[in-house]
Amino acid sequence: MTAPLKAVLVLEDGSIIHGNGFGSEKTIKGELVFNTGMTGYQEALTDPSYNGQILMMTYPLIGNYGISPEYSESEKIQAEGFVVRELCDQPSHRLSGMTLDSFLKGHRIPGISGIDTRQLTIKTRQSGTLRAILKTSAGNISASELDILRYEAKMMPSPDKYNLVSEVSCSAPVTLHPENYSGKEGPKILLIDCGTKMNIIRELTQRGCTVIRAPYNTTADEINNIKPDGILVSNGPGDPAHPEIMASVVQTIRAIYEKYPIMGICLGHQILSLAFGAKTYKLKFGHRGANQPVKFFSDNKVYITSQNHGFAVDQNSIPTDIEITALNVNDGTVEAMRHKKLPIFSVQYHPEASPGPWDSKYLFDRFIKEVDSRK
Repeated sequence: MTAPLKAVLVLEDGSIIHGNGFGSEKTIKGELVFNTGMTGYQEALTDPSYNGQILMMTYPLIGNYGISPEYSESEKIQAEGFVVRELCDQPSHRLSGMTLDSFLKGHRIPGISGIDTRQLTIKTRQSGTLRAILKTSAGNISASELDILRYEAKMMPSPDKYNLVSEVSCSAPVTLHPENYSGKEGPKILLIDCGTKMNIIRELTQRGCTVIRAPYNTTADEINNIKPDGILVSNGPGDPAHPEIMASVVQTIRAIYEKYPIMGICLGHQILSLAFGAKTYKLKFGHRGANQPVKFFSDNKVYITSQNHGFAVDQNSIPTDIEITALNVNDGTVEAMRHKKLPIFSVQYHPEASPGPWDSKYLFDRFIKEVDSRK
């Protein structure tokens, strides 16, 4: 029988947290963030928006329903590492094909369990998002190793310094036909892939759309040559105002926004705001989970939403031709906006859910209606 792994989580403030290791034996670096969802750990782990981050779940028992291939939101685990209070190694679910531990091992991702994740969440809320190093080892981790890890955690740059979108975007356009495709082409949607979740694609193809999944740096000329009926700018990781993002997809949107109906989701929402001249800023600890309340002004209804972002749009910087249509009930951040004259709208949250509530899937119907009305 293989001996259990030892694990340590070292934070930029010098804190050292010992626990039990699982998954792969490895040392990784990332930004420690927390997710408040009670379920959905597989969808979260495989969400490309977690690239560059160490994901911590606040719910105390993780892994209890195992892993099923149909619930992955990309082809691999995107988070750098995983932090849980208690790991369940005997899952019970009819669709479970493997344990969480085996899933992490297969993707060479380390995890740590047996630590007080709620106390660590409080620390993160108070101090803000922390840079961290997670190390798992079959042997003991010496004091000298811990000193080195503490120094590296203090000196490591924020993942936001890198163009994380380039690491998760597709490399070439791919055409995806609607379900039960019969050769009759429905609306042609160009999906600008900044790190898209698979359920965004499913929501479009289930509505009869042909989806052209294109790299984030696709140019305006290339888009015009494709001649899409509409454009959706996806979710993704990192700083929306990173110089390489500003010079590529933001500039592209500025060049084409008057020609096409456009929808933005999460990072796509922020990219649209930047294209129209607004500014973005980093939140203290972000919104990550499936229970964020969003209030729309049009009907005064509150929708419970799935969210995963560390940046927000500066409300005071939004130009006059853009209307804010919804705010976050908890902290008043911008959650939705629309162009006053053009068929363009965006949401900061995830209407495709996966995981989370389905309350906002109607937004895909609204987008397709906008597209169809202009075909």
